[in-house]
Amino acid sequence: MKRIFAWGALLFGVMYFALPLIGMTNFSLKMRRGEYSFDAYGKVLSDPRFQETFSFSIMMALCTIVFGVLLVVPTAYWVRLKLPALRPVIEFITLLPLVIPAIVIVFGYIRLYNTSSWLPLTGTTWGTNLLLIFGYTTLALPYMYRAVDTGLRTIDITTLTEAAHSLGAGWTTILARIILPNVLVAVLSGAFLTFAIVIGEFTMAALLNRPAFGPYMQLLGANRAYEPAALAVISFGITWGCLGLIQLVSRYQKGAPPKA
Repeated sequence: MKRIFAWGALLFGVMYFALPLIGMTNFSLKMRRGEYSFDAYGKVLSDPRFQETFSFSIMMALCTIVFGVLLVVPTAYWVRLKLPALRPVIEFITLLPLVIPAIVIVFGYIRLYNTSSWLPLTGTTWGTNLLLIFGYTTLALPYMYRAVDTGLRTIDITTLTEAAHSLGAGWTTILARIILPNVLVAVLSGAFLTFAIVIGEFTMAALLNRPAFGPYMQLLGANRAYEPAALAVISFGITWGCLGLIQLVSRYQKGAPPKA
C-alpha cells in the first residue's frame, strides 16, 4: 500500500510540473497556423533586445558569482575556524533575504544611494550596476553560503590550516590554494544557483532601470503571444541546465580526497 501511495505521489508530482510545461511548449510551436514550427524561437533569438538583455544578465551573473565567492568563502572559513560561536548569527543573517522581499531591498538602495545622497550611485551607469550586483549577491547569499558551509564541513580545515602555517603559507595562500580548491565543487553548486537567480530576477533590475533579461521577459509577455512561451521554455531550459550541472559536480565531489 505504501509503495502504491509513493508511486502515486511521484506520478502526481511529475504531472503537476510536466503538464504545464508540455502545454506551454506545444503552444510555442504553433506560431504557424496548422503546423508546428520554431518560428517563435527564431524571432526571440534573433531579437537584438534579447541578445542585449541576455548578455547583460550573464555579465551581471558572473560579477555576482565572483563577488559572492570573495565574500562568502573567507567568511564561512573564518567563522568555522575561529568563531564557531557566531555560526547561528551568521546563518540567521544569511537567511534574511528569504524573508525580506527584493522590492524592500531595492527601495532601500534607491533611498540611500539616490542622486541627492552622500553616495549617489544611482546617478551613474556603473554605480547602478554595482548596486544591482550587491542586490543579486544578497538574493543569492542563502544558497551560496549554505553550499560553501556544507563543503567546509567535509574537510578538516583546522588540520589543513595548521599544516599550511607550518610550511610558511599566509592567509591569502591558504584560502586561494588550499581551502578554495577543496570546496570548489560546493562553490560551483552555489554559482549555478546564483546564475539561475540572476537570469530570471525582475524586481531589482526593473526598479533600477537596467536592461536585464527579467524585465525583457515581462515586457515581451505583455505585447506578444507565442514569443513569451518560447522565451519561458528557454528560461526553463537554462534553469534545469544549471540544476543538472549542480548534480554533475555533486557526483564528482563524492569520493574526492582533500587537497593539501
